[in-house]
Amino acid sequence: MAKIERFFTLILILALSPLFLIIMLVVGLTLGFPVFYIQDRPGKDGVIFRMFKFRTMLDIYDEQGKLLSDQERLTKFGGFLRSTSLDELPELYNVVRAEMSWVGPRPLLKEYLPLYSALQSRRHEVLPGITGWAQVNGRNSISWEEKFLMDVWYVDNHSFFLDMKIILQTIVKVFKREGISQEGHSTMPFFDGSSNKNTNDQI
Repeated sequence: MAKIERFFTLILILALSPLFLIIMLVVGLTLGFPVFYIQDRPGKDGVIFRMFKFRTMLDIYDEQGKLLSDQERLTKFGGFLRSTSLDELPELYNVVRAEMSWVGPRPLLKEYLPLYSALQSRRHEVLPGITGWAQVNGRNSISWEEKFLMDVWYVDNHSFFLDMKIILQTIVKVFKREGISQEGHSTMPFFDGSSNKNTNDQI
């Protein structure tokens, strides 16, 4: 199954190569270089890999040399890329490298690893995905606890047919541009741990 997924991903990359080139050109002209945003993220079993996305923000600092908030650095074109999920396209490269899958829990910041409860850590039992169960059931408009419970539900219930359902629902969500962010944030607030980890060890 994994080999078939990587094969079709290569075909998809080739088919989308004109779109890739257009986005790279516009990002380069509006945000500068590099055009890719590369960050270390934990994957299956918590193994760290380098995830690729299109850059959506400017590097702007305040008078003290501190990087401004995401909202202040997010450009109009960057916002468009995020709202349409086009910024996620370079993650297809991670799928080819067997670091990600089309469907699975989203790869989050490695700083979150020690903050998860035992249940929440189970989200790393499968490959992270470009889209996932939480993404089609609220995306960034739901709480962290709700998102993690959905991730673990996917781990326990994932199948080929569920993945196809999630992919189809993702296409609909992208066109509707639903659940892009929480109020006051460009995406989600920083996860600082569950208020009561014991209460998150049950579904």
